[in-house]
Order: sequence, then C-alpha cells, then structure tokens
Amino acid sequence: MANMTCYHCGDDCGRDKVRFDERDFCCHGCKTVYEIFTSNGLSNFYEIEAKAGNTPKEVRSKYDFLDNQEIVEKLLEFNEEAIQVINLSIPSIHCSSCIWVLENLNRLHPAITNSQVDFPKKTLRVTYSSQDFSLKGLVLMLSSIGYEPYISLDEYDKKEKKKDRSLIYKLGVAGFAFGNVMLLSFPEYFEVEEFWLEQYKPVFRWLMFAFSLPVVFYASQDYFVSAYKGLRSKLLNIDVPIALGVLTLFLRSTVDIIFDLGSGFFDSLTGLIFFLLLGKFFQQRTYSFLSFERDYKSYFPIAVTRLNQDKSEENIQIYKVKVGDRLLIRSNEIIPVDCILIKGSAQIDYSFVTGESQAVFKESGEKLFAGGKQLSGLLEVEVLKSVSQSYLTQLWGNSVFSKDKASAFQTLTDSIGKRFTAGVLTIATLATLFWLVYEPSMALNVFTAVLIIACPCAIALAAPFTLGNMLRIFGRQKLYLKNTNVIERLAKIDTAIFDKTGTLTTTKKDAILYEGVELSSEEIALLKTTLRASNHPLSRSLYGILQSNAIMTLDEFQEHTGKGIEGRANQHSIKIGSAVYVGRDSVRTTADTAVYVSTDDDFKGRFVFKNSYRDGVSKVFQSLGSSMQIGVLSGDNDGERKQLQKILPVRTQMHFNQKPEDKLQHIEHLQKEHKVLMVGDGLNDAGALAQSDVGISVSEDINVFSPACDGILDASQFNKLSTFMELSKKSIQVIKMSFVLSLCYNVVGLYFAVTGQLQPVIAAILMPLSSISIVLFTTLMTNALGRKLNQPTN
Repeated sequence: MANMTCYHCGDDCGRDKVRFDERDFCCHGCKTVYEIFTSNGLSNFYEIEAKAGNTPKEVRSKYDFLDNQEIVEKLLEFNEEAIQVINLSIPSIHCSSCIWVLENLNRLHPAITNSQVDFPKKTLRVTYSSQDFSLKGLVLMLSSIGYEPYISLDEYDKKEKKKDRSLIYKLGVAGFAFGNVMLLSFPEYFEVEEFWLEQYKPVFRWLMFAFSLPVVFYASQDYFVSAYKGLRSKLLNIDVPIALGVLTLFLRSTVDIIFDLGSGFFDSLTGLIFFLLLGKFFQQRTYSFLSFERDYKSYFPIAVTRLNQDKSEENIQIYKVKVGDRLLIRSNEIIPVDCILIKGSAQIDYSFVTGESQAVFKESGEKLFAGGKQLSGLLEVEVLKSVSQSYLTQLWGNSVFSKDKASAFQTLTDSIGKRFTAGVLTIATLATLFWLVYEPSMALNVFTAVLIIACPCAIALAAPFTLGNMLRIFGRQKLYLKNTNVIERLAKIDTAIFDKTGTLTTTKKDAILYEGVELSSEEIALLKTTLRASNHPLSRSLYGILQSNAIMTLDEFQEHTGKGIEGRANQHSIKIGSAVYVGRDSVRTTADTAVYVSTDDDFKGRFVFKNSYRDGVSKVFQSLGSSMQIGVLSGDNDGERKQLQKILPVRTQMHFNQKPEDKLQHIEHLQKEHKVLMVGDGLNDAGALAQSDVGISVSEDINVFSPACDGILDASQFNKLSTFMELSKKSIQVIKMSFVLSLCYNVVGLYFAVTGQLQPVIAAILMPLSSISIVLFTTLMTNALGRKLNQPTN
C-alpha cells in the first residue's frame, strides 16, 4: 500500500496515521494545528502553499522560566497599562505562507492586537493584552503551530544597537549636490553663449559653490580625519591623496569663481565624493540578520529549574545560580554549569564542546561539564561552579576572541595607496620646481592640477566595488561573509584545516551496517516495534532504515537509561543496547559507534553506525589539495581514519581526540609560516575559528547556533568551497586590473597637468569617466566570475 503523507507537514504518515476530516495526519500535533486553522477561518493557509507547516515540537515544561516576571521584563520591548510588545526570533519562517499565518495571529487569540514579521531577520513583533494573555502563552501557542521561538541567554543580554545611518545621509547629500552641480555646469561644458546664460553665469557658479560646501565639510569629513590620523602616525594611507585632492579642488575652484577665472571643478569635486561614498557603502555591506560574534550565550538557556530545600521547584535566571544549588536537568536540556550528578543516569552529548559525537554515560557522583546536552531522562545535579567560571565559559577568556583580524591585515588598497601617495607627491613637487625655474606663473597652476587629476578616486573605488559585488554574489550562493576584508584574507590562504564531526559529516543521513547472524522476519518486526517506542537518537536512526512494516503490539517495553531497551511480544524478547546489556561480555575494543542485539537472551550481532560524509567532500579536497596544504582536526576518536584516507589527498595530516585548546594551539603553530583557513561548526571549534586568518562556520541552519566566525556557509553549499576560494583570488586579480586601468587615466591626466595644459573640460571628462568606467568594469567582471558558482558541481 502506498505511503500516505501528512496533509499539514508533508511527512510520511506511516502506519500510525491520524485520520480526521477526511484527511491524513502523521501525528495528533499536526491534526491539532489543522483544527486551529480551520476553526479560526485560516483554512486557506493550505491553499497558499500545500503542506507548508512544520511538525510541532514537544515543548513540555521548556518555557516554564517565562513564569518568572523578572525574566519576562528583560525580554519585553514595551510593558505599560496591560499592553506588552515582544520581538521574537522565529528561525522556521521560510515562505510567504509563514508570513501570512504569523501576521494573522489575532485570529488565533483575541488578546493579540498586532503581529508583524521581519522576513530577512526572521523575527516576529507581537503586541498583545497581558490581562488575558501572557508571554508564555504566546510562545506555547507559536510552538503548537510549528513556529517555536528561539530564546537564548544571548537574546536576554542583548541590547538593541542603534544603526549608524551617517554614511547613508552623507551619500544622500553628495548625490543631491552632484546632480545639481552637473546640471548647472552644462552651459560651461558646451560654451553656450546665450544672453541670459551669460547674464546669470556668476549666479550659477556661486550656486555650485554653495552645493559643494556640505559635500566638503560634511560628506567628505571621514577622509580628512583618516588622512590626519595617518600622517600623525607617520603613515601614508590612500586617504591622504584623496584629502589633498578634495581640498585642492575646493580651494582652486573657489579662487576661480572669486576672481572670475573660470567655473572651477565643483562638478568633479562632488562627483568624486559621491562615488567614493558609494564605494564605501558597498564595502560596509554585511548581513545584519546573521550573527558572526556568537559565543556560549547563544547556546545556553535563559533560566534553569532550581530545587529548594523544601523540594519545591523554582525557575531562576541562569546568572543567579550559585555554587551548591541543586538543579533539575530535563531530557534534551543543556547543562549550564559544571556540576556533580546526584540522581539519575546521564547520557551526555558533548559534541558542541569537544567534537566527540558519541554520547558519554555518567552515573551518580560523577562530574558533568557545562555545554553538554542530556539526551534522555531527568537529572538532579549540584552546582560546582557558577556560569562565569565554568569550563565552557573559560573558552571565551582567551585573548584570541578580542583580536581584530581586519585591523591587523593590510588591504591591497592600503599597500598600493601608500606607494601611489608617495609617487603623486613626488611628481607634484618635481613639476612645481620645474615650472618655478622656467615660468613661475605656471607653478601653482601645475601643482594644483597634478593633485586634482591624480586624485586616486578610481583606485579607491576598485576594491570596494569589486569586493562588495562579490560579497553580494557569495551571499546569493549562501556563503555569508562578515565584510569585504574577509575576501582579501581568503585570497591569501595557503593552508585549510577542517573539523570532522558536523563539518565533513552530516546529521541528515546515517550509514548503518549490520554485523552478525541474519535476523528472521519475525525478529526484525519485533526489533522495529521495540525501537519505535524509544526516543534515543540511535534508536530513531536504526528504526528509520529497517524495511519491515509488520508492526506488532508489545506486551512489555522497558528502557534502561544508559544501557539499552527491551521489548516482549508473543513470548519472545529482544534487547538492543550496549554489549554488556545484551549479554556480550567479551567484546573487543572498537572505536565504532555500535548497537548490539540479542533475541531471547541469544546474542545475534550488532549495528555499526558510520559517519555519512557530505556530498562533494572528496572533490573539494582534491581541488584544494592541488594548491594548498590540507588538514583535519577532530575532537572525535580515530575510528574514521581509514574512511577519511579514501577521500582525502595522500599527504593530508589528520589529528584526532583534539580538545578545543588543542585545535587553537595547532592553528597558532601553523600561522607562524602559513595563512590558515579553519572550517568548523561547533563550540569546540570557536577558538580555532577565531585564531585562524579566516574562520568559516558550516551550518545546517544559518539562523541557529554557529560560533564566532568570519563567515557562515550553508551546509548545502559545502561542495562549492573550493570555488569560493578560487573566486576570492580572482577578485584580487580584478582589482589589480582596475588599478592598471586607473593608472592609464592618471598617466594621461598627469601629462596635461605637468605640461600646464589642463583645461576644465578635460578634468570634467577624465575624472567622472575614470570613476564610472572602473565601477562598470568591476561590476561586469565580478558578475562574469559569479556565473561559475551557478554551474552544477559533480
């Protein structure tokens, strides 16, 4: 019989489908969501996009901390006269139907008066009456319809940063002035001698002067400040000749109109500033809805459950946890502090902290570290250290996290600009000395002309327009870089280091092999039925690959946390779990993750879980290996060494059982001779990502946790990593080609300037033409390069 798909979410219904209103649902949660929609007049949700819903998550008591009014006060944006406003992060917003549903929440609950979605940031702003509703009720309602909010310690601490719009204002002023000055300059360009134009020519010139004032003293002030700071530090940066050019243009033009010597160069002046600011706008462009500075606060809960002496439970802020407190840690909750296990059997996933993918089992009396996730069961723990003193928090105490990579890196523009500045000043000085000897009346004219025509506007525009456009192209292909400086650093990389678990491997699919005596169809049916009752990750993975559809009713089911599960049906039993649990005492040590099986206390074999590597991993390594050194740093054991050797280049160095500090130190050691790229995914890679010259975090979902990094790469685009790096290098080549083109303009202009032949019309043509041509050239070249990313990869 063909498998039915859920009407709400589109998942396979299996044999446990729920039939309601002549439609099939995979679970009661999806059926409930459907009922909510239809009973509130939202049934056309399914007409907008069929099966667009997300399967609701089980939240249980996950949001009990929202009963704490002190925490709620910190989260709310507005709270006056029974009206509350909250801005929530909703990572699962993905399409137009999501927006439509979330902006019609008032139909689901009368207390909600307004809800508005910010799609790029994936946030939802809700206004509601607190008399009939609460923040906890809102969060639970959103979770029940498949839009569970993401509330973390980072969100709790975060203060809204005011956006700096000064660049946009300056760009607007320069653009307005440039347009008007160009319009007023046309009669000068074409030497129109109409009477009324001649009559009002002085008025036009003084109007151009007036328009240039805010451009010089407001829009271009950053270049003067940067030039002053550079000279004070005895550095010749690219802003020195720009500032000199702007000042000379303004003073020379002002003198021209005062003494009626001409119309000046106000058109070139305003056009220069406009294009420079436009380039800076591209250069500063980044992805505001992504966070490149995430630390443990993005991973930790806001509040925890504390056990008081009278055994009552209390939700408290995580910062109020003290040494000696007793805490309850529920299934799938994060352990926020270093602690001692008092009650319960712990099964801890430390993959985000250590990189080790295999769960660690702990018994009462053993120590647990912050950052681990309890996979199943309830734990009672006693706090050993506060949040600020835990092992995980101390990872962020390293000075590497305060290092500014951008300021320590000399850009191509700065390195060329220093030489260009020295050259321009030398030419201006020599030309002036020459004319002082042969014709002193020309000296000042030549000096100002050289500074005007050699102003490096085209050079200053080449890098921001090239890299800004490439940043946009990379973003379209789901590589989100922090800024354009990262592309320049990426082009210099000669060594690439990769984490294994979660970076080279994917959690989307598992490779599972069976070793042992073949199971009968009845045994497979009993095995699958028993696995069906367990929520353990390995149980769910194994359940998904078993082919049997003969689900039976169990007479008895038991789950022994940290050991395994047992099922009984029709006088037969089956055990699945550790080797010792199923009665296999003498088993050779293995690095593989495995689940052992016995039926009627007779050992049958084991299912071995192999890491499944991302598509295109081998091709990426072969491509990168031809031009740079490759290495793997893994917190996991070396059970995958042979498998990795098959897909990696022969000389690839592999290091296993690496702690976070080991990874950081390894990167630091390599940086003594190399420029290093680090590619990782978890908290255990955070130090290495921060220490490396470029750190890229691979993420299955860019809107959830990723550590501090220079770029976030969507996991689906991992196979394009080598292409991204190749295009970074070609972007630098485009910039160098632009410099050559700009140099040609400057040589032509300098000839006229040095020989004293510079005419206003020549300057008016050369300066805007050089800027516009550079912008067009870089845009066309980068767009041509970007097409390579659209080509299918094998």
